[in-house]
Amino acid sequence: MEQGLALLGAGVGAGLFALGAGVGIGQIGRGAMEGIARQPESAGKIQGAALVMAGLVEGAALFAFLIEILIWTK
Repeated sequence: MEQGLALLGAGVGAGLFALGAGVGIGQIGRGAMEGIARQPESAGKIQGAALVMAGLVEGAALFAFLIEILIWTK
């Protein structure tokens, strides 16, 4: 019973973290596109900053996924 609840929690947690990362990256992309539309001459800087921020969001999601794997294998 306890192992089953741990697996359920790990699955729900991984799904929520993936959903949150997807929404976060979508918001970053939306903001970057709006910024580029307003100031096309700054497209390079905006794109670079957006890629860094998307990488940070993905890193946090990957870290959460690794924690979920540790919970699952415990």
